[in-house]
Amino acid sequence: MPTEDMWASFFNVEQILSDFEINSDTLDLVEVGCGYGTFTIPVAKKIKGKLYAFDIEKVMLDVVHQKILASNLHKVILELRDVLTQTTGLPDNSIDYVMLFNILHHESPDDFFTEAIRVLKPSGKVGILHWRSDIETPRGPHLSIRPKPEQILHRGKKHKLMVHKMPFIVEPFHYGLVFSK
Repeated sequence: MPTEDMWASFFNVEQILSDFEINSDTLDLVEVGCGYGTFTIPVAKKIKGKLYAFDIEKVMLDVVHQKILASNLHKVILELRDVLTQTTGLPDNSIDYVMLFNILHHESPDDFFTEAIRVLKPSGKVGILHWRSDIETPRGPHLSIRPKPEQILHRGKKHKLMVHKMPFIVEPFHYGLVFSK
């Protein structure tokens, strides 16, 4: 991970939350790979329900925990967990929204989809944000392993998800799309 300041400079968080329809109508949400909490704190302030934030790096969770304390937020549940090997541990059909941000370059992206679908309520949404593969970017995984929007659309279709919002550019370095269950 780059420094936190550099990482934050890659995102207009408020615009992204708006584009991804994460707002006060959103109840419970899962964030897979919360990192520095770039999205965690703003999302927790917007949604009605609980935010379940997972990461495999204890150091990242410690950073986010301090931000939660400083923001006096009580609806964020942080957990050190490898969602791919342990799942989220949440009940089936219990979550309204799953954020898969900058994570689908992993060697088994279908496993993320499988877990998202398992925990999503009917009509729940999966928001996907990823580094663009058609331009050079100052950070992100190697261009060769970045999923292209058409690959993500194919995966969503394979998992019987409906396209809620077609791929769109998230300036300056990302793209996004939203599926619904």
